[in-house]
This record gives sequence, C-alpha cells and structure tokens, in this order.
Amino acid sequence: MWKRFSMLWLAVKGDARRLWFALRHPDAPFWLKAGTALLLLYLFSPVDLIPDTIPFFGVVDDLVLIPAAIRWMLNRLPAHVREHAERRVSA
Repeated sequence: MWKRFSMLWLAVKGDARRLWFALRHPDAPFWLKAGTALLLLYLFSPVDLIPDTIPFFGVVDDLVLIPAAIRWMLNRLPAHVREHAERRVSA
C-alpha cells in the first residue's frame, strides 16, 4: 500500500501541492473539502474499481483516477483560490 502511495505521490506531486494550498485557503468551497476526503478514502480503501489482485490493471486504475480527479477538482476552483494556490506552489 505504501508503495502505491509513493508512486501516486511522485506522479501528482505538483497538483497535490496545489490542492493542499487550495484546501487551506479560507474561501475554499465545501465541495473541494468533501471531494478531497472522498478521494483519500478511495485511495486508502481496500475497495477499488479494479481490484489490485489483477496484475498491472489494479494499480493503473489508481494511477489514472487519482490524478484525473485532482486535476478535475483544481480546474473547477474559483479563480481567486486557484491563483492563490498557484502563487504558493511557485513561491
């Protein structure tokens, strides 16, 4: 499980940092916090869309779904929250 988490972290490090800074913004919408909680629940849950016991495809679904969900949430942020997160990441 930790190996899967470390692979995901390397794949989405920049987006994860933007998401972290967006979550800490005082105007962060509730749906962002709820979506992030559900995303973390999916990541650490033993229940997957494709079980990890299926070689290759079990891990690939996590490597595709998690970054896609993070990017989707970041693209729907209000402009001022997104700009704040971008400034914090680049600083």
